[in-house]
Amino acid sequence: MPLTHPDRLFPIDSSTRAIARELYQTVAELPIISPHGHCDPRWFAENKRFPNPAELFIIPDHYVFRMLSSQGIPLSDLGVPRIDGGETESDPRKIWRIFADHYYLFRGTPSAGWLDHAFEQVFGLDEPLTPDNADAYYEHIDNKLAQDDFLPRALFERFNIEALATTEGALDDLRWHKAMRDSDWQGRVITTYRPDAVVDPEFEGFSDNVAQLGKLTNEDTLSWSGYLQAHRIRRAYFKSFGATASDHGHFTARTENMPAVAAEKLFQKALRGECTADESDAFRGQMLTEMARMSLDDGLVLQIHPGSYRNHSADVFAGYGRDKGFDIPTSTDYVQALKPLLDAVGMEPDLTVILFTLDETVYGRELAPLAGAYPALRLGPAWWFFDSPEGMRRFREATTETCGFYNTVGFNDDTRAFCSIPARHDVARRADCSYLAGLVNTGRLREADAVEVAHDLAYGLAKKAYRL
Repeated sequence: MPLTHPDRLFPIDSSTRAIARELYQTVAELPIISPHGHCDPRWFAENKRFPNPAELFIIPDHYVFRMLSSQGIPLSDLGVPRIDGGETESDPRKIWRIFADHYYLFRGTPSAGWLDHAFEQVFGLDEPLTPDNADAYYEHIDNKLAQDDFLPRALFERFNIEALATTEGALDDLRWHKAMRDSDWQGRVITTYRPDAVVDPEFEGFSDNVAQLGKLTNEDTLSWSGYLQAHRIRRAYFKSFGATASDHGHFTARTENMPAVAAEKLFQKALRGECTADESDAFRGQMLTEMARMSLDDGLVLQIHPGSYRNHSADVFAGYGRDKGFDIPTSTDYVQALKPLLDAVGMEPDLTVILFTLDETVYGRELAPLAGAYPALRLGPAWWFFDSPEGMRRFREATTETCGFYNTVGFNDDTRAFCSIPARHDVARRADCSYLAGLVNTGRLREADAVEVAHDLAYGLAKKAYRL
């Protein structure tokens, strides 16, 4: 019996299910556009085998290890590296057995769907992972990873990925992207400009980071004008490696549009480490507006990922660093927060600002009305805690009535787990086809139009929004 049901995620009602199934068949094999994520470009530059199943499925994936951590399993037991170089479990077989022993924890979660899809569709396994078959599972996957067909570039092509964007910090030298560019491989893996370390006064080592930005660009980053010019230079450098977007992970959606003199004064205070929490938030907000202005010049799409209380556990942050599954959603204001930026550039048709949220309560009240009015705004898909079938359905139900489908940007998988990419896009395609089928069956959408919308949601909107 297969691990995944052929009609998974489709409506229960037989007539609507039939429509969903037909719509899905029109998009199931479309190429994947993955415009935002956190895969390691080194995989594709070196094209070496993935070391082992634990390194592929567990250690890089905070969806996986945060669930195990929630049941009291230390991250060190799962091989997650410590930032101080301290001891962690190094035997991948032990890590895999812990994972298998606790795989029941993922029942009913999106992670289980992604993992089962990968086990079956990528590795040809057809029985559920259990403690009893953990070693056999490990051996089977490990043997596959030793084959040329399972090298990163081969999987990239097998997954039918047309374009994949990674995310690098503003100070990254992009060596792995350069190695790919200098190779004879034709896969399209591009970078994304993520300047958090040099725009957030509360980021560790902010002033040192800004100084490093100056060294990289030969600009005087102790001055406001030199600092902004350094960003322009780095953005151009990222564009030379294919970047079509920048990405900003701020605690709030606050934007500012200060006079240059006020911005310079606040910048100097940030360099001295003297900003209050509110002043730090104001500086981040000013930089969103500055980045939007730069986007008008260089064409980079501006992504805003606010509303996450990042690194909520002080102990985990101190021991393991950022992005270890302890980013927690918070309530987020967009109407007031975005007004300075929108007053400055919101009516610009050549600017694309993609808004994400972890606060579902703002879908219908704030985000959809904003995106349904301002030419510069588009809505990003349901993100992280809500990139599930239920979250995707709620997103469509709350936003379509106000901003339609064409003020959204399709789907992006935002993953560090390479083998989850086809699984997650498959979930999005099934969820969207199910939603469209309901509109067709209730007379709100013609089936011919639903076919076009399904194609756009699966492929066309992301390609257009991210200028790919």
